[in-house]
Amino acid sequence: MAISTVPDQATPEDVVPLSGGTRKIFRRLAGRNEIPVLLIIVVIIVAMSITSPAFLTATNLTTLLIGLSAQGIVVVGMTIVLASGGIDLSVGAVLGLSAVVTAMVFSTGASIWVAVIGGLATGAFVGLVNGLLISQVKIDPLIATLGTLTVGSGAIYVLTNGAQISIISAPAEFLNLGVGRIFGVIPIIVVLFVIVAVIADILMRRAAALRRVIYVGSNQKAARLSGISVTRVQIAVYITASLLAAFAGILSLARFGVATPQMGVGIELQVIAAAVIGGAAIGGGSGSIFGSVLGVVLLSLINNSLVLLGVSVNWQNVVFGGILLLAVSIDQLSRRRRTTRPASHRPEPVGAAKTSR
Repeated sequence: MAISTVPDQATPEDVVPLSGGTRKIFRRLAGRNEIPVLLIIVVIIVAMSITSPAFLTATNLTTLLIGLSAQGIVVVGMTIVLASGGIDLSVGAVLGLSAVVTAMVFSTGASIWVAVIGGLATGAFVGLVNGLLISQVKIDPLIATLGTLTVGSGAIYVLTNGAQISIISAPAEFLNLGVGRIFGVIPIIVVLFVIVAVIADILMRRAAALRRVIYVGSNQKAARLSGISVTRVQIAVYITASLLAAFAGILSLARFGVATPQMGVGIELQVIAAAVIGGAAIGGGSGSIFGSVLGVVLLSLINNSLVLLGVSVNWQNVVFGGILLLAVSIDQLSRRRRTTRPASHRPEPVGAAKTSR
């Protein structure tokens, strides 16, 4: 007869408590907005790998990464703008307009550098206009960038007459930015996106200049009193966002070989949703480049999954709109909870007094 044994019950003395450093790590991880997004991404990948045989194929994954690269570059700039307390609805128009200008410069027989500089200069100009309208004329960022979005979209149709501009005769070195691969495997456009995102994330965490963006977004009055030039910060963030949108437009031009009037349409809402999902606050004061990139990956994964599952485009728009509303609602509710929580319910500081961030 077999004899079964029952393990002794654990006593409180047997439980090894977590060290202070370990508890701090767990608290930091639990408080990071990126963790839930990362978990959702993992769940979608696992579910789709089981549901659709085509999901984990090299072709699908490569197409997914290439497709989100331009959007990922734009979301970097949008995150910086949101962190400063602003918003930029013109990034889609800047992307399209910069692509059109670059294509037109190429059509004159100009070199790669001249064409690329022309596209980037277009973006920088729109960003400067946005910054001046917001910092000097004191127009609300939503209204100011909605205006430049409208002007930029109109300018695209004026320049193209509603037709696409081909760059078939462009140098192969330029076209390789969009379709070339390193070692025949890694798309160059994906590498450029990763470089932009990594550099921006490091600077956002380490560089004093980008930390000032957070200070301005948290409290403009306090930032001014501490000696920060709010005007310079606002102009700089909008120029940066437009330059990155222009760069994304140039890469999109290299990828498709044509500039179309529809290029960049609607991307502003997609990157705003991605940034908010990743932890950027509408109203300023917080933002994570890494989180925003994860937001782009999540939205792209959802879109890719819906396509593989045969869901119609109309329903894809419904799903995206619902995600946008949910992300903004969660952001607003969390901000309201932080600002209205009674002082008696807040944890007492232990040891030295804590300073607000």
